[in-house]
Amino acid sequence: MSRPSNAARPFHWLHAHLFSGWASSLATLTLCYFAWMLIPPLINWAFVHAVWSPQNASLCREPGMGACWAFVIEKHRFILFGTFPVDQQWRPAISIALLITLYALSAIRAVKRSHLVVFWVAGMTAIGILMWGGLFGLTYVNSERWGGLILTLLLATFGIGLAFPLSIFLALGRRSELPLVRWLCIFYIELIRGVPLISVLFMASVMLPLFFPAGLSIDKLLRAQLAMILFAAAYLAEVVRAGLQAIPRQQDEAAQALGLSYWQRHSHVILPQALRISIPPLVNTFIGFFKDTSLVVVIGLFDFLTTIKVALTEPRWTGFGVEAYLFAAMGYFIFCYPMSRYSQALEEQPGRSVIRNQKSI
Repeated sequence: MSRPSNAARPFHWLHAHLFSGWASSLATLTLCYFAWMLIPPLINWAFVHAVWSPQNASLCREPGMGACWAFVIEKHRFILFGTFPVDQQWRPAISIALLITLYALSAIRAVKRSHLVVFWVAGMTAIGILMWGGLFGLTYVNSERWGGLILTLLLATFGIGLAFPLSIFLALGRRSELPLVRWLCIFYIELIRGVPLISVLFMASVMLPLFFPAGLSIDKLLRAQLAMILFAAAYLAEVVRAGLQAIPRQQDEAAQALGLSYWQRHSHVILPQALRISIPPLVNTFIGFFKDTSLVVVIGLFDFLTTIKVALTEPRWTGFGVEAYLFAAMGYFIFCYPMSRYSQALEEQPGRSVIRNQKSI
């Protein structure tokens, strides 16, 4: 079969993907009709007739006006930085930029893992100094004043970063031949997975301090972070265990025949394969965990979504929940979608390598 010419390729693509049959053609025309009916009014509401300046906020309530983005523009500092001191908000702004840079570096496969560890240690140290202060002439800021987007990013970053290695040990412990280790891991995983995250946060915030000696207290943010780490680790452990069960037993037997120890077998043979198999559910759990950070509101922490809700309580901006929650949805999408795309790239990489090796042969 001859390949279509360059001029005919667009028509060939349209026929193959959108008009390959009567059912496909009907679905394409129906979707085009709904797009024609919905997209122009949406553009007019979101951009053409929208109110952008907070000085013109009174126009938002006039008939015929579009979206009131003036709410987001006026409240953007509170949404991004919470109640962090206004004259010091450059510090969480730099922290957000550092976190995004670290995420981007982690997604670049050309960056060596050893260099990446150095970047993360240096970056998180700098973020800690910027957020807390007390050093290099920076004013100390209590963690209770942290909030907004920076709080969500910090909770998600530390939560995922520390829960993932813990989940690997829990998954290995649940498959251990030592009865005590196995049953302890099973008890922990099933206990945590059997209760909602809100109850774990409530226990960490309200009940846990009751067991501390008099005069000893742990920061509320730290307690919330520990609760989220322990909660995420239990769910991730089951994902990792599923990946371990998918590896044929012959892989472990072959590694034993080579004289490898237990940790050598799992670190060099079993775990790399199991984790690659588990990429889709792992990333799905990461994305869910990132959005679950909004539950810290139950213990009095103002994350990204909560700051938007609080900003809406001001009488001047009541009634503009559509714009507020669309902005919140876009914020979560901006951080969750790249995780999904990166996981797809990791899944496709082994296939590309196999194809490349076959061509070289």
